[in-house]
Amino acid sequence: MPYLFLALAIASEIVATSLLKVSEGFSRFWPSVGVVLGYGVSFYALSLALKNVPVSTAYAIWSGVGTAVIAVIGFWFFKEPLSLTKIIGITLIVAGVVALNLEGGH
Repeated sequence: MPYLFLALAIASEIVATSLLKVSEGFSRFWPSVGVVLGYGVSFYALSLALKNVPVSTAYAIWSGVGTAVIAVIGFWFFKEPLSLTKIIGITLIVAGVVALNLEGGH
């Protein structure tokens, strides 16, 4: 169950961050509401996951997966450039998350 909470935290953070771009500096009402709700759900679900998952592991997964997915969303939906440097950076983030999980987080 803790990893389901972590997955919910990641998904809602990704939605909130995507809506942050769409909110245009909180000048659009519904996307702004989505940002606040999304981050609220994300932090609440992350707090529930942290009851059983070590903070180093949970935060690495939450931030790493979120960062990588947002980079892809930026490229795919917002037409942001995806350079070789960004791809290498995303790969290093994923490798870091994997390394932390190989350690077992304890």
